[in-house]
Amino acid sequence: MTTRTRFAPSPTGFLHVGGARTALYCWLQARHEQGDFILRIEDTDLERSTPESVQAILDGMDWLELDYDEGPFYQTKRFDRYAEVVDQLLAEGKAYHCWCSKERIEKLREKQMEEGIKPRYDGKCRDGGEPVPGVKPVVRFRNPREGHVRFDDRVRGPIAISNDELDDLVIARPDGSPTYNFTVVVDDWDMKVTLVIRGDDHINNTPRQINIYEALGAKPPEFAHVPMILGDDGARLSKRHGAVSVLQYREMGYLPHALNNYLVRLGWSHGDQEVFSRQEMIDLFSIDGVNRKAAAFDYDKLNWLNQHWMKTLPPADVAPHLAWQFEHLGIDASQGPALEDLVTVQADRVKTLKEMAEQSRMFYEDFDSFDAGAAKKHLRPVAEAPLRAIREALRDLQSWTPASLDDAVRGVAAELEVGMGKVAQPLRVALAGSGVSPSIDKTLWLVGQERSLARITKALEYIAVRAAGQD
Repeated sequence: MTTRTRFAPSPTGFLHVGGARTALYCWLQARHEQGDFILRIEDTDLERSTPESVQAILDGMDWLELDYDEGPFYQTKRFDRYAEVVDQLLAEGKAYHCWCSKERIEKLREKQMEEGIKPRYDGKCRDGGEPVPGVKPVVRFRNPREGHVRFDDRVRGPIAISNDELDDLVIARPDGSPTYNFTVVVDDWDMKVTLVIRGDDHINNTPRQINIYEALGAKPPEFAHVPMILGDDGARLSKRHGAVSVLQYREMGYLPHALNNYLVRLGWSHGDQEVFSRQEMIDLFSIDGVNRKAAAFDYDKLNWLNQHWMKTLPPADVAPHLAWQFEHLGIDASQGPALEDLVTVQADRVKTLKEMAEQSRMFYEDFDSFDAGAAKKHLRPVAEAPLRAIREALRDLQSWTPASLDDAVRGVAAELEVGMGKVAQPLRVALAGSGVSPSIDKTLWLVGQERSLARITKALEYIAVRAAGQD
């Protein structure tokens, strides 16, 4: 049988990190077993579902490069199918109309809680309810009252729940709209899903859903309930721990592969290996290897992985993500060095692509003034001769490469009989506007010949003004 997994988020907000990890696990299991991965949008909550949230989910999946073989399917487009199955269950006596008012249900719940009883519907209409004027009935599933629901969870192991702990859940609201536990069963049945991977906050729903499968004469899929993700304080990951939306991680400058690599290790392992290529994740992943214990989010490890992949992936693969950062910062990256070249120089120096873009503005935009501290220290009259000499050396340079630029700077230092720092530091401030930049040969290379010469001239003018005491 072909493995078929699905990711089924509700579009009531962004795609959060926990959902992204679930999607990744579903995607990897399907790819590992050469099966199918389905995307389904569970948008039956008409009051809370929004087009913006749907788009955020689609954008998040696209950014993470989790391609799906089928979908996206939308539950709101399947209401006729759900109504058909509700009618089938009613006709077969496996569901019934319930006329109990909201007030009665609330009073029943309050009484049960006062008596220390687990709140549940008492089955008043189970064997025939009387229509109540002004009340539209719900449809309830006739849950078995005896026996147990048993299933072997691929993460948590064997689970058994007594049917007398389950009540007759509502499968259709008064307006006819279906409920979550019902639509999930119909969808997974129709879509021939063989393995449901989802968060362990859904584990209490599983016995109810298995009973619906059996009432429909359908074979339930296998289930794997993965643990939640915690913050560094042991509490469930939330906004107070930092970003929880997948697209926030893009804004913060993380590569999608780095985030995937990090998320796959939040609950799953392959020995002590920390770094996984995309193909290695596909080849090695198995849902059976997921730990039932919750994992804590660690930004230090994510930063380490992100820098690793910025340095390791082909620069051409990193460049489009860096281009997005420049665009986000309002920087025109077409007027400067190739982004692939920038990645090769800067990847060792930063943890995120956002940092890389912010620290590389000087290669694409001219600056109005020099950093005061750096200029005071390095753009002094004594620096005039080295800057003039290096300007002359660079003006006629035919080959603008890091190697030739390094030779030029060293040649000027030797000619003037001064240390490299006496040439490189004033030159760095002239080129970057501050005392911080990559190695001087790489800085010159990225700034480019025309812009380098113009900035050296600007620095010389600054020195002249300073020497005249007019600054």
